[in-house]
Amino acid sequence: MALQSKQIFVNLPVKDLNKSIDFFTALGYEFNPQFTDQNAACLVIGENIYAMLLVEEFFQSFTNKPVTDTAQSTEVIVALSADSREQVDEIVNKAHEAGAKPAKDPVDHGFMYSWSFIDLDGHLWEYLYMDEAAISQQ
Repeated sequence: MALQSKQIFVNLPVKDLNKSIDFFTALGYEFNPQFTDQNAACLVIGENIYAMLLVEEFFQSFTNKPVTDTAQSTEVIVALSADSREQVDEIVNKAHEAGAKPAKDPVDHGFMYSWSFIDLDGHLWEYLYMDEAAISQQ
């Protein structure tokens, strides 16, 4: 049997934890207070999907490598599904209103629609909707 995990925790360094919490709250997300303190906040993305937002100094304690300068390079693209094209637009527009920078224009492949933004700490987030009926016609 292939290895399968039950949960995912994406760890991301942040400069200002409170600003990051405010940003993701503005998008409509919630945080698990049980795993949130002055060093980290547990962003609940979905059932068993979490992003641990870690203050840079605390993040650095988990690795011997330097923290990526997101102004110069991309260390990860967090790609998340949405329920519709409209939801993709709604989330990205809320992100822009909350201070995110545009990453790219929306991309429409017919069966898949995506749009991305750069959060307050330079992390790239992409939301996408895949039309299952259109996929089967490919």
